[in-house]
Amino acid sequence: MQREEYIEEILDHYQHPHNKRAIADADIHMDGGNPGCGDTITMFLKTTPEGYVDQLTFLGQGCTISQAGASMLTDMVKGKKLEEIQEMDFEAFIDHMGREVVISRVRCATLGLGTLKAAVDVVLKQRRLAASNS
Repeated sequence: MQREEYIEEILDHYQHPHNKRAIADADIHMDGGNPGCGDTITMFLKTTPEGYVDQLTFLGQGCTISQAGASMLTDMVKGKKLEEIQEMDFEAFIDHMGREVVISRVRCATLGLGTLKAAVDVVLKQRRLAASNS
């Protein structure tokens, strides 16, 4: 894609975010933020018993890039195994958003992914603990 196309996609996700809502019965909700710029994200994750993403939503406030990144992420991970999310590469996500556009705001662009990875770590630890106690 060209630079203008990346910008248009980011603006569209910011103005019309996908999956921006809470999930009342989420397996976990995880807060994340960038104290320096005031961006905040709460990721809500619901998984299947087999360890796949059933739903991922978010709530948050902040700059265009952080909020668009969270919206884009919710589309990308639906149906993925939790282990696949752990393996997601921050650099690849930056490329997906348009490196040239977000390079000066990498912390904003990856806020959602970092928060989601932290949530997945907790869910996987809880599952391993439950399995070892059975």
